[in-house]
This record gives sequence, structure tokens and C-alpha cells, in this order.
Amino acid sequence: MTASPETLSPIAFLDLPAQQARLGDAIRRRVDAVMAHCRFVMGPEVAELEQALATYAGARECVGVSSGTDAIQIVMMAEGIGPGDAVFLPAFTYTATAEVPLLLHATPVFVDVDPRTFQIDPASLEKRIADVRSAGTLRPRAIVGVDLFGQPAPWPELRAIAAREGLFLMDDCAQSFGGALTGRKLGREATATTLSFFPSKPLGSYGDGGAILTDDPERADLYRSLRTHGEGKTRYEVLRTGMNGRLDTLQAAVLLAKLEGFDAELARREEIAGAYDAGLAHHVTTPARVPDSHSAWAIYAVLVESEAARAALQERLRAKGVPSAIYYPRPLHLQPAYQAHHDGTCLPVAEDLSSRILALPIHPELTDADVARVIAAVRG
Repeated sequence: MTASPETLSPIAFLDLPAQQARLGDAIRRRVDAVMAHCRFVMGPEVAELEQALATYAGARECVGVSSGTDAIQIVMMAEGIGPGDAVFLPAFTYTATAEVPLLLHATPVFVDVDPRTFQIDPASLEKRIADVRSAGTLRPRAIVGVDLFGQPAPWPELRAIAAREGLFLMDDCAQSFGGALTGRKLGREATATTLSFFPSKPLGSYGDGGAILTDDPERADLYRSLRTHGEGKTRYEVLRTGMNGRLDTLQAAVLLAKLEGFDAELARREEIAGAYDAGLAHHVTTPARVPDSHSAWAIYAVLVESEAARAALQERLRAKGVPSAIYYPRPLHLQPAYQAHHDGTCLPVAEDLSSRILALPIHPELTDADVARVIAAVRG
């Protein structure tokens, strides 16, 4: 007798225990090596990981840091971003991208996004820059492109705008390490690229962690100083105001073990995304692909007709043991923390997406049967 979908075990939205069972021996060997040498802060695994990440992305330099948020902060501190500066970033993303400018007493300026790829919209960006210049109260300083959900931002257009407007360009690649654009791994599309290794990311640690990629050795040296209290060539030479933003050795060890099978995991994510595309077409709006790119598929997000339709779909999925999540239920410019800093401009695409978007499970531990269950549950 076959169990009905309602009696099957729930599918995991993110299955770290299953990944741990698969990779546990390799991870334990790496962690045991750290426990043997006891260099828990800036141990040799940190430098080894930095070199491995730089090689993977094709970047000249990599600086390991304590989180993706701290990576953003260190890059902005290095550029001297602060009071009176405008930092342009998409309204449809996670709060970390926007909170750092405010922590540095700069002002985030929210930009609308593309309705199909969800990436920052270059036309909206140009308008927002023009608006800020016209108002004359803020000084345009930087653009943050966010590689959302695993796919790349429109980097050729962003580079052209940044060059024309004289703005610093950085890449928040927190969700998309492993993705590619025009055959090149993400990590070199902007002057600096920030990574997050939060456990839910495609390459995730067992806690917080992050890194900065750049081709500029002088900036890399500055990032290293800023992550360690602004120190110079010795521990007690303090050259500038910095922060405690170092990557833990144990997290570097975990990431080194996971990096060995990372490409295979990305390939499995791509298989699942392809199966969803085929099985869900004409039932929901499946994700559009950024042209000439490869996604890391951190998140597979579909669109439904309305907020009410989304609530009904979530309830049906829940009844069948299929989890879902909303990224993001409210765009940043409408969040209480940012409303006082927003100029009131309507960003209709971001507002619409927040009411209709729904993310489905996508991770390497999903079996073909799991994927078929998800498809069947969405289709009803």
C-alpha cells in the first residue's frame, strides 16, 4: 500500500543534517586538524581558503571576514563612504545591503528591479541617480549590484553607469557564489565583491562567515587591516579605525571541506531548477534566466497571480508536507527601519513582487521523488 502525499514525511526546505551525513567525514578531518593545532583565530586554514576562493572565482585577491554583512561594511569603510553620501541599491533584497550605509551614516537610495529576473533595473538606477543629483542634498558615491537568488545582476550596464557617473561599484554576491556571467564565475564584475557563507547559502559554513574578492592588491591590504582593528604590519601598530571582522579558522575548515564538492552540488541545483521549469510551466510563472548566465540557484522563486493566491498555495503545500518561503514579504523602502530615509518614490515592481513571490525547496539533498512531490503539490 502506497502512502498518500499527506502522510509522507515533510520535505526539508534546507537539509543541513543530510548534507552533514554526506560530507561529515571530510568536515571532521578538517575540523580535527584545527583542534590539533589550536590556531582558532586566523589559523592556516583561513589563508588556504582565501587562495581557494580566489582561484575558483578567478580573482587576484580574497580576504576572509566574519560575515557577508561585515564584508559589505569593510568595503564601504575602505572607500570612506559616510555622511552625505548616497549609496544606490535594489529595494528588493535582504536588509544587510541597506543597513550598512546607515551604520556608516550614509543614505541608502532604493532602486526598482526587473519584473522577470528580479535584478536591479538599470533604467530605474539612472533615474534615481538623476533624482539625487537634482535634489542636491546627497552626494552620489556608490552602486551596489546584488546578485539575487543565485543569478547575476546586469553587470555590463552597471559598469557603464558607474563609469559615466563616477561612482564606486561593488557586488553583493552573498547568494550567488558559484554563479557565472558570459562564461566567467562571479567575483570580478565590480571593484569589490562580497560573499556570505551563512549556512543557507549554496556554499555555507557552520555559522557566520564571509569574504571579499578583488583584483586590487592595495584595496585587499586595506580590507585586511580593517578586518583586524585597523592594524598595520604588527598587531600593535594601529593605522586606522577598523573592526573585529576576522573569519574563524573552524569556519574556514568547514568551507574547505565543502568546497571540494561544490560544483557537483551546483550541478544538482541546476537539475532541480530544470525539473521545476518543465513541471511548473503554465501553472505558475517560473524564474526568468539572466541571458548568457549560470545561476547558483540559492533560491528558486515563482510568481503567482496575487497575494491571496499565494496564501492559498502555501496552505496547500503545507498540507502536503512541502515547505515554502517568501523572499521578500516587504521591499526595503517600505520597511519601518528605512521609511524615514526614503524619499517617498514609488517602486512598483518591487512592491508587486513582494505580494506574489514564493520560494520552493532547492538544495542538493532533494531526491527526484522529492522534486516530483513539490511539482505535484504546486500543480494541485
